Amino acid sequence: MTYLMCLLLFGLVVGLAAVAANPSPYFAALGLVTVAGVGCGVLVGHGGGFLSLVLFLIYLGGMLVVFAYSAALAAEPYPEGWGSWPVLGLMAGYLGGVGVAAGVVGGGWYTESWVASDELAELSIIRGDVGGVALMYSSGGFMLIIGAWVLLLTLFVVLELTRGLGRGALRVV
Repeated sequence: MTYLMCLLLFGLVVGLAAVAANPSPYFAALGLVTVAGVGCGVLVGHGGGFLSLVLFLIYLGGMLVVFAYSAALAAEPYPEGWGSWPVLGLMAGYLGGVGVAAGVVGGGWYTESWVASDELAELSIIRGDVGGVALMYSSGGFMLIIGAWVLLLTLFVVLELTRGLGRGALRVV
């Protein structure tokens, strides 16, 4: 389990460096979806299975809207990918900075303390995220409904902006 968590955390750091170093919105949106998946894997490793599922679905819905909007605004015929030299140089700089920061700060971290929340309670009969799910649907139900409506409204706004060249707000003047 420790090796899997190390691999997921390494993937999270590399994915975030790839998103920060990439000038093209196509590859940046793909990197954000990948980072969301790896981050949800880290949450599952720490005992939050349902929370990671909800977060992944909501985040992918929001990323769909952002990707449609950014793809409409920056339509490049040949976008610069992750294999180009400037992007690789930026990624190496970001990863070097993360390595230096980890070397300075990470002296007291041990992988033996990475246990799931379910393993901390000896006689627990419920999972660690069940209380949070109940609270999210009881006290936060109104905010879930508001959030769903805002995402739906944003989707319609983006579709209206990118509808066509003759109609809509984005057209050649």
